[in-house]
Amino acid sequence: MPRGPQGQKRPADVIGNAVRVMRIATGEEEEETEAVKETGRKGGLKGGRARAATLPPERRKEIASNAAKSRWKV
Repeated sequence: MPRGPQGQKRPADVIGNAVRVMRIATGEEEEETEAVKETGRKGGLKGGRARAATLPPERRKEIASNAAKSRWKV
């Protein structure tokens, strides 16, 4: 999906973009705000650590082994 000048998502076609603007103007759809973006970013930053904390040691070892194999594969 194309991105606007400030990095926001927008429809690829002109008509789809016009429909989105109309929905925002009439209140049918909310415009994405900075607070929503920050919340998503915070969740993404802690995601890997939270996942690793819940995995058993055997599974973490398996994942690390597969990553090392693919990293060093020629």
